Amino acid sequence: MKFLDQAKIYLKAGDGGNGCIAFRHEKFVEYGGPNGGNGGKGANVYFEAVENLNTLIDFRYQQHFRAPKGVNGSGRSRAGAKGENLIIKVPVGTEILAEDGKTLIKDMTIAGERFLIAKGGKGGRGNEFFKTSTNQAPEYAEDGEEGEEYWVWLRLKLIADVGLVGLPNAGKSTLLSMLTKARPKIANYPFTTLHPNLGVAMVDDKEILLADIPGLIEGASEGAGLGINFLRHVDRCSVLIHLIDGTEEDIAHSYQVIRQELEKYSPSLAAKKEVLAINKADSLLPEDLEKKKKELEACSKKEVFVISAIAGQGILPLLRRASSYIKSKGE
Repeated sequence: MKFLDQAKIYLKAGDGGNGCIAFRHEKFVEYGGPNGGNGGKGANVYFEAVENLNTLIDFRYQQHFRAPKGVNGSGRSRAGAKGENLIIKVPVGTEILAEDGKTLIKDMTIAGERFLIAKGGKGGRGNEFFKTSTNQAPEYAEDGEEGEEYWVWLRLKLIADVGLVGLPNAGKSTLLSMLTKARPKIANYPFTTLHPNLGVAMVDDKEILLADIPGLIEGASEGAGLGINFLRHVDRCSVLIHLIDGTEEDIAHSYQVIRQELEKYSPSLAAKKEVLAINKADSLLPEDLEKKKKELEACSKKEVFVISAIAGQGILPLLRRASSYIKSKGE
């Protein structure tokens, strides 16, 4: 399934049904009178968050959503039926924003949650409603009200426990494929990952959800490369695993590039717990690996794990440390 994390859609709630103008004409009823019924209420439009979706791709093929109108009233005091509500399903983690793309209307973070986005119009009242002692035969009725209509933006932020970040070719996709059943595309060129990938890993009987975020580059927070499009997907993560390619000559610079982009994009994102790891240990001599580890520890002032994603080396201690920062559900 293709990944799409942003879409603009049009919503129109149902118009109310019109009231009816009608009069009684039964043969044996001495006094007739108005009996036009009321129109039905127009349908509302709701969003519902569901767990089995992780993309907004469906909204590429349908951008306009119109809820049913209420049925018009009819004679014999019969009210029109109300329109059936329209429920639009979106992935958990979808933000609903106003047409300006900035004003947050609702953040759909709970599975099964419903949000009323557009109200249907009220049904018009039939002429029976307007009968009074001084007006026994009103010849007018109300039209139904128009339903609300909006253009809104949908923006998906993946909900994962752990976000994998790092420069292109740091080995994030390889690590994800080794830990989970996810099968991301892997190759030796920049931007192999063109969209986030999700996978579930088990750590000491604890299930954690990982998101492989496409490689960031210097200037990503200003729009360079692919990173700016996907940085928001690590906003909800409890912890970041920052992978550094051990074969890079200046390993400290590689670390600083990502840290600077995270800080420029969002101070709260940069403040998240971070577990740092040098990857591709199998490609380095022991003395070179130790040198680079000390260099990175001095630069980051953090403990540095050494792993080889492709060989499965050193991964469990890394995951245990990341797992220790993940809050239990309900905390």
